[in-house]
Amino acid sequence: MLPPFIIEQIRQREERERAHKQEQPRLELPLEPRRPRSGSPSVDDDDPNPDRGVWILEIT
Repeated sequence: MLPPFIIEQIRQREERERAHKQEQPRLELPLEPRRPRSGSPSVDDDDPNPDRGVWILEIT
């Protein structure tokens, strides 16, 4: 169990972070609403082992 003053400090820090986050400007993107998927499966859904690409990036 943490001492009460530690709990109070954590609570105050979380409140400050929450207030700071609310001050940040936000950009609303005009996105189209998502359409539900049709009942018929797509061509990609038929393959039980879809071929997934793998990228290997070597940083030297």
